Amino acid sequence: MPPLLFLELLNVAGRQLRWSVDELDEFADQLDHTRFDIIEPELKPIARWIGRGLTAYDASYVALAEQLGIPLITVDRAIREAAPRVARPPG
Repeated sequence: MPPLLFLELLNVAGRQLRWSVDELDEFADQLDHTRFDIIEPELKPIARWIGRGLTAYDASYVALAEQLGIPLITVDRAIREAAPRVARPPG
């Protein structure tokens, strides 16, 4: 997964769920100790996906899935429409 995912999780917890500073601090500690592989996607594929209309954030997920040869499962219709060979709906 790209390192951006942890930032997105913290953002949702802080802004949408309105967790306290202490809760966010504990969550950050938990994220630091996960066993997920953090992989930086290559920049050229990200640039290509941005050129096709995706945000840099969305493009990083698509590029990484493409780089790893795995499907990107997402509910985001814009991503699925921009990258139909890579992105698929859940289920």
